[in-house]
Amino acid sequence: AGAAMTFIAQKCGVCFQPPSIILIYRDSSQDKTRQRIMPVRNFSRFSDCSRAAEQLKNNPRHKAYLERVSLRQLQKLYSLLRGHLEGQSLAESLEKFRQEETIDPEEDMNKLDDKELAKRKSIMDELFEKNRKRKDDPDFVYNVEVEFPLDEQLESCTWDIESDEEV
Repeated sequence: AGAAMTFIAQKCGVCFQPPSIILIYRDSSQDKTRQRIMPVRNFSRFSDCSRAAEQLKNNPRHKAYLERVSLRQLQKLYSLLRGHLEGQSLAESLEKFRQEETIDPEEDMNKLDDKELAKRKSIMDELFEKNRKRKDDPDFVYNVEVEFPLDEQLESCTWDIESDEEV
Protein backbone atom coordinates (compact mmCIF):
# COMPACT_ATOMS: atom_id res chain seq x y z
CA ALA A 1 0.00 0.00 0.00
CA GLY A 2 2.98 2.30 0.53
CA ALA A 3 3.55 2.72 -3.18
CA ALA A 4 0.87 5.37 -3.65
CA MET A 5 2.68 8.07 -1.73
CA THR A 6 5.81 8.11 -3.81
CA PHE A 7 5.07 11.50 -5.34
CA ILE A 8 5.70 14.48 -3.13
CA ALA A 9 4.48 17.75 -4.57
CA GLN A 10 6.98 20.55 -4.11
CA LYS A 11 5.91 23.43 -6.22
CA CYS A 12 2.84 24.17 -8.24
CA GLY A 13 2.51 26.72 -11.00
CA VAL A 14 0.33 27.84 -13.83
CA CYS A 15 1.40 28.40 -17.40
CA PHE A 16 -0.69 30.68 -19.58
CA GLN A 17 0.65 29.64 -22.95
CA PRO A 18 -0.41 26.89 -23.54
CA PRO A 19 -2.76 26.86 -20.55
CA SER A 20 -1.52 24.23 -18.14
CA ILE A 21 -0.93 23.51 -14.50
CA ILE A 22 2.65 22.54 -13.78
CA LEU A 23 3.70 20.45 -10.86
CA ILE A 24 7.23 19.97 -9.64
CA TYR A 25 7.33 16.84 -7.56
CA ARG A 26 9.75 14.42 -6.04
CA ASP A 27 9.53 10.82 -7.07
CA SER A 28 10.80 9.14 -3.93
CA SER A 29 10.92 5.68 -5.48
CA GLN A 30 13.62 6.93 -7.86
CA ASP A 31 14.77 9.83 -5.74
CA LYS A 32 14.39 12.27 -8.61
CA THR A 33 12.73 15.62 -8.96
CA ARG A 34 10.46 15.79 -11.96
CA GLN A 35 7.88 18.02 -13.48
CA ARG A 36 4.45 17.13 -14.68
CA ILE A 37 2.54 19.29 -17.11
CA MET A 38 -1.22 18.99 -16.90
CA PRO A 39 -2.86 20.70 -19.85
CA VAL A 40 -5.94 22.74 -19.00
CA ARG A 41 -8.73 22.04 -21.45
CA ASN A 42 -12.22 23.48 -21.86
CA PHE A 43 -11.50 26.26 -19.41
CA SER A 44 -12.70 29.77 -20.17
CA ARG A 45 -13.04 32.98 -18.27
CA PHE A 46 -16.56 31.86 -17.39
CA SER A 47 -15.44 28.59 -15.87
CA ASP A 48 -15.85 27.76 -12.21
CA CYS A 49 -12.40 27.57 -10.62
CA SER A 50 -13.41 25.36 -7.73
CA ARG A 51 -15.04 22.87 -10.04
CA ALA A 52 -12.03 22.84 -12.33
CA ALA A 53 -9.76 22.31 -9.33
CA GLU A 54 -11.84 19.40 -8.07
CA GLN A 55 -11.92 17.78 -11.48
CA LEU A 56 -8.17 18.06 -11.82
CA LYS A 57 -7.54 16.72 -8.33
CA ASN A 58 -9.83 13.75 -8.95
CA ASN A 59 -8.58 13.07 -12.45
CA PRO A 60 -7.36 9.46 -12.41
CA ARG A 61 -4.29 10.40 -14.45
CA HIS A 62 -3.14 13.09 -12.02
CA LYS A 63 -4.65 12.03 -8.71
CA ALA A 64 -1.56 10.39 -7.25
CA TYR A 65 0.57 13.43 -8.07
CA LEU A 66 -1.82 15.95 -6.59
CA GLU A 67 -2.31 14.10 -3.33
CA ARG A 68 -0.50 16.78 -1.35
CA VAL A 69 -1.61 19.81 -3.31
CA SER A 70 -4.52 21.48 -1.56
CA LEU A 71 -7.71 22.15 -3.46
CA ARG A 72 -7.37 25.79 -2.51
CA GLN A 73 -3.99 26.04 -4.14
CA LEU A 74 -5.33 24.54 -7.36
CA GLN A 75 -8.25 26.95 -7.23
CA LYS A 76 -5.78 29.77 -6.91
CA LEU A 77 -3.91 28.64 -10.01
CA TYR A 78 -7.14 28.36 -11.97
CA SER A 79 -8.22 31.79 -10.79
CA LEU A 80 -4.91 33.24 -12.02
CA LEU A 81 -5.52 31.56 -15.35
CA ARG A 82 -9.05 32.87 -15.50
CA GLY A 83 -7.85 36.36 -14.64
CA HIS A 84 -5.33 36.09 -17.44
CA LEU A 85 -8.11 35.11 -19.86
CA GLU A 86 -10.06 38.15 -18.67
CA GLY A 87 -7.05 40.33 -19.41
CA GLN A 88 -6.15 41.06 -15.79
CA SER A 89 -2.58 41.51 -14.76
CA LEU A 90 -1.12 38.92 -12.44
CA ALA A 91 -1.13 41.38 -9.56
CA GLU A 92 -4.83 42.09 -10.08
CA SER A 93 -5.68 38.39 -10.17
CA LEU A 94 -3.71 37.70 -7.01
CA GLU A 95 -5.32 40.61 -5.21
CA LYS A 96 -8.77 39.50 -6.28
CA PHE A 97 -8.10 35.97 -5.08
CA ARG A 98 -6.80 37.30 -1.78
CA GLN A 99 -9.95 39.35 -1.23
CA GLU A 100 -12.17 36.39 -1.99
CA GLU A 101 -10.18 34.26 0.40
CA THR A 102 -10.12 36.69 3.27
CA ILE A 103 -12.66 36.09 5.96
CA ASP A 104 -14.56 39.15 7.05
CA PRO A 105 -14.87 38.96 10.85
CA GLU A 106 -17.94 41.21 10.73
CA GLU A 107 -19.74 38.91 8.36
CA ASP A 108 -22.88 37.23 9.62
CA MET A 109 -22.24 33.54 8.98
CA ASN A 110 -25.93 32.76 9.45
CA LYS A 111 -26.81 34.65 6.31
CA LEU A 112 -24.54 32.58 4.08
CA ASP A 113 -25.84 29.72 2.02
CA ASP A 114 -24.33 26.26 2.49
CA LYS A 115 -21.88 26.56 -0.36
CA GLU A 116 -20.44 29.84 0.89
CA LEU A 117 -20.40 28.53 4.42
CA ALA A 118 -18.49 25.45 3.37
CA LYS A 119 -16.03 27.67 1.54
CA ARG A 120 -15.44 29.84 4.62
CA LYS A 121 -15.01 26.78 6.74
CA SER A 122 -12.44 25.30 4.42
CA ILE A 123 -10.54 28.59 4.39
CA MET A 124 -10.47 28.54 8.17
CA ASP A 125 -9.32 24.94 8.27
CA GLU A 126 -6.67 25.77 5.74
CA LEU A 127 -5.46 28.76 7.77
CA PHE A 128 -5.39 26.63 10.87
CA GLU A 129 -3.42 23.93 9.06
CA LYS A 130 -1.07 26.55 7.72
CA ASN A 131 -0.34 27.96 11.13
CA ARG A 132 0.07 24.54 12.61
CA LYS A 133 2.71 23.50 10.11
CA ARG A 134 6.12 24.57 11.22
CA LYS A 135 9.56 24.03 9.88
CA ASP A 136 10.11 20.99 12.05
CA ASP A 137 7.05 19.32 10.61
CA PRO A 138 8.22 16.54 8.27
CA ASP A 139 5.60 17.64 5.75
CA PHE A 140 6.84 21.19 5.70
CA VAL A 141 8.54 21.75 2.38
CA TYR A 142 10.57 24.85 2.90
CA ASN A 143 11.12 26.93 -0.16
CA VAL A 144 12.25 24.14 -2.41
CA GLU A 145 14.38 25.35 -5.23
CA VAL A 146 14.65 22.73 -7.88
CA GLU A 147 17.53 22.52 -10.28
CA PHE A 148 16.59 21.27 -13.70
CA PRO A 149 16.79 22.65 -17.19
CA LEU A 150 13.81 24.84 -17.92
CA ASP A 151 12.46 24.60 -21.39
CA GLU A 152 11.19 27.73 -23.05
CA GLN A 153 7.64 26.92 -22.12
CA LEU A 154 8.30 27.15 -18.42
CA GLU A 155 9.76 30.61 -18.77
CA SER A 156 6.24 31.96 -18.94
CA CYS A 157 5.21 30.11 -15.83
CA THR A 158 3.91 31.68 -12.68
CA TRP A 159 4.82 29.78 -9.58
CA ASP A 160 2.64 29.73 -6.56
CA ILE A 161 5.18 29.67 -3.75
CA GLU A 162 2.92 29.13 -0.79
CA SER A 163 5.80 28.91 1.68
CA ASP A 164 7.16 32.28 0.58
CA GLU A 165 4.06 34.14 1.59
CA GLU A 166 4.66 33.64 5.25
CA VAL A 167 6.76 36.20 7.00
